[in-house]
Amino acid sequence: MAPARKPVIAGNWKMFKTASEGAALARELRPKVSMIHDVEIVVCPPFTTIPAVAQALAGSNVGVGGQNLHWEQHGAFTGEVSGPMLADAGCRWVVVGHSERRQLFGETDEGVHRKAKAALAAKLSPIVCVGETLAEREAGRTLEVVGRQIGGALGGLSDGEIAGLVVAYEPVWAIGTGKTATSAQAEEVHAAIRAQLAKSHGQKVSDGLRILYGGSVKPENVKELMAQPDVDGALVGGASLTADSFAAIVRYRG
Repeated sequence: MAPARKPVIAGNWKMFKTASEGAALARELRPKVSMIHDVEIVVCPPFTTIPAVAQALAGSNVGVGGQNLHWEQHGAFTGEVSGPMLADAGCRWVVVGHSERRQLFGETDEGVHRKAKAALAAKLSPIVCVGETLAEREAGRTLEVVGRQIGGALGGLSDGEIAGLVVAYEPVWAIGTGKTATSAQAEEVHAAIRAQLAKSHGQKVSDGLRILYGGSVKPENVKELMAQPDVDGALVGGASLTADSFAAIVRYRG
């Protein structure tokens, strides 16, 4: 029997919230979820907002993450942020390979792999994102595309490294569009990811991997998504920008 996997609900604030706005949101969110201990809760603010949010959430049950990182620890990389910098600013998590990074900034599977390794080296838990475009889904290539992304990002990682990360399946066509994959569509892809990891790293590693769903997750649809056997949490975009809606998602069990 597969082990129980503790769900992860992570909010990706994208390019929203100044330091003062982010701290205010964190202070509002904190008491609304303070009694939730059976879910790992994470918020991922913009870089400039991380220290203020980390301070506002210090000592709480809400972790803080970055939205990206460079694969080197330091160097002549103008405009980049490293894993040790994120950790020093108060992060324990980092989003890696989000589809907006892949589409708008040319990130590759190889780059996502290097960033995941860098995150783990900095003692950060990477949230490794994968997902297909609408054209790829309509062409029947969803499992092929996601399988390639998983292989590129996680191939060559040790069992211990896999245990230190989570995967987020985010169909590109469902991000910010209001469209959501049906629970059956989400489960199909999550189950395929788990089967792929079972082949590459063994059943024990696969059973322990937490796979989140992302793409227009809202209080209204989170319960049905979370009822699927291979859906272990959510990566939440717009609905994480208000304390009430994000708290409602975190409290999906009722």
